[in-house]
Amino acid sequence: MTGPTENELRQSILEIGRRMYQRGFVAANDGNISARFNDERILATPTGCSKGFMDAEELPMVDLDGNVLSGAKPSSELPLHLYIYRERRDVNAVVHAHPPYATGFATAGLPLDKCVLAEIIVTIGSVPLAQYGTPSTEELPKSLAPYIHSCDAFLLANHGVVAVGKDLTDAYFKLERVEHSAQIVFIARALGGEQVLSREAVKKLYDLREQYGTTDIPNPGCYVAQPKEEPDTCDFDHPEHDTDFPDDFDEIVERVLAAVKKSGT
Repeated sequence: MTGPTENELRQSILEIGRRMYQRGFVAANDGNISARFNDERILATPTGCSKGFMDAEELPMVDLDGNVLSGAKPSSELPLHLYIYRERRDVNAVVHAHPPYATGFATAGLPLDKCVLAEIIVTIGSVPLAQYGTPSTEELPKSLAPYIHSCDAFLLANHGVVAVGKDLTDAYFKLERVEHSAQIVFIARALGGEQVLSREAVKKLYDLREQYGTTDIPNPGCYVAQPKEEPDTCDFDHPEHDTDFPDDFDEIVERVLAAVKKSGT
């Protein structure tokens, strides 16, 4: 089975951009989107444009080292996307946005990592909070290092949300799920607080993933490790991963930023 053509991929990025804009997940020129075209090339959104009004021909094609091969200058947050593609060969699309409820949690320093919503446990698992990293610097991709191999969606402290997927639709739907769950948790806390599911309940939901076709999810749903003396709460210790960055990563960031600045802001 072959992947989408370049034109199909460009049109898909435009469609996802329109959805993000129409749903209020981004404002003005916020957010960025990318998709893996092949093993060596990434199609991304350009800098300084509204995601609701993009031109297919302006979408930049870049390589995994951040070199611009065609199109307009890329977003200055492209290094975040390149880091994800380098670390996760299973990921073919990345979306970054600022949906209000989820970004509110990220700004308050609150992860969405408790086992409270059955649909979230079955579909995307828990959503950790990555520590703050300055946008458009190497700090931002490095903030994902502790979680990149065990999660498909991330809150960026004081910034927004990143979701990854097997294709653009998959990544976008995960973004939608994060925002929807954040809104539900927000309402639950206004009503007195969410109720965490038991370990037994989470195990049953985890076993349902085969029926949902989501057995490839990196984490089993609950990212917070509850004390063992609390038997009615779920428990999951995320695996440790090597957080070392490739020696040339800082050079990649500098190359991308140089390409952005070359043509102005």
